[in-house]
Amino acid sequence: MNQGETDDGTDDGTGSQTDDGYALLALGERIVHARAIQTAAELRLGDLLADHPRTPHDLAAELRCDPDALHRLLALLASDGIVERTSEPAEETRFQLTRAGAPLRSDHPASVRAVLEMDGTVAPLVIGAVGHSLETGEPSIPQALGTDLYTYLDEHPAQGDLFDRAMDDLARLVAPGLLTAHDFSDTDRVVDVGGGNGTLLAEVLRAHPEAEGTLLEVPRVAEAAQHHLREQGLAERTRVVAGDFFAEVPEGGDVYLLKGVLHNWPDGEAVRILRSCRRAMDPATTPANNARLLVVEAVLPDNDGPHPARTTDLAMLVLSGGRERTRAEYAQLMEQAGLRLASVRVADSRFAVLEAVVQT
Repeated sequence: MNQGETDDGTDDGTGSQTDDGYALLALGERIVHARAIQTAAELRLGDLLADHPRTPHDLAAELRCDPDALHRLLALLASDGIVERTSEPAEETRFQLTRAGAPLRSDHPASVRAVLEMDGTVAPLVIGAVGHSLETGEPSIPQALGTDLYTYLDEHPAQGDLFDRAMDDLARLVAPGLLTAHDFSDTDRVVDVGGGNGTLLAEVLRAHPEAEGTLLEVPRVAEAAQHHLREQGLAERTRVVAGDFFAEVPEGGDVYLLKGVLHNWPDGEAVRILRSCRRAMDPATTPANNARLLVVEAVLPDNDGPHPARTTDLAMLVLSGGRERTRAEYAQLMEQAGLRLASVRVADSRFAVLEAVVQT
């Protein structure tokens, strides 16, 4: 008689209960799989496997790590379809990247290597500090690091650079969806508010050669953005402004972009940012008196269904006190800022484009 069966062969319920227990354990074990992918990004395994399959011993010699330990990491990655063992005959096993693992390469068009490397730095902080946030409803990072997240990034250039590169990866990923979701063909000037190194603005301007752009960023990032846009051959069509979006947003745009900004902040600060955009969009100062604000964010479903933003919602609470929001919650913030949510269009599987106009 098998476990979970009665004398007559019927299920007594314990077998299914055991399966339920193992299923819950499997969910908890996702943290190990995530850490393995983050470690692969930190080791730049995608770059090392970009050209041809390699053996664990070969990789370990270059990375100065233990060959057997690295082999076991690669085996776990293979179980998730990130790498695979090659079929070519060899004295020693070789591994190669799969299509699913290709975005680990730094030069991949949809590279997320920097995002995963940043996650490897941030995840332990989130996991270790979530208790304080659950008790207080406040971010835990100030308690863990001694200061808020953005001051920490300003004071630690290496971490700040990694954060900026991760944001570049995400901007590059969402750019095709944004360009499909919104028609920029009649746009004269795009103002990217908190636009990082200018990756998203550059993609928009390359797709629409008649448009010009302005990018607003904090001084730490503004200089890097200017350099990046110059490298992209866009110096003549762009202006970079070092400033504070809580205080003032540049006027003169007919499209304003806020990509991945609002979810970093609690409601009060998010409304302040939106009000700054609203002032810049004033019909008396905008070229065609019909400026649009495009908010590019994940939008939570109204029910408890699965969504990638469920993870970042908890992470934002711990990191900065921010949050992911539903369509109705974004509409409410916009209304408080003197804006009206005009439409929501899906950009891709993770992000949507919320278009807002000045209330009349």
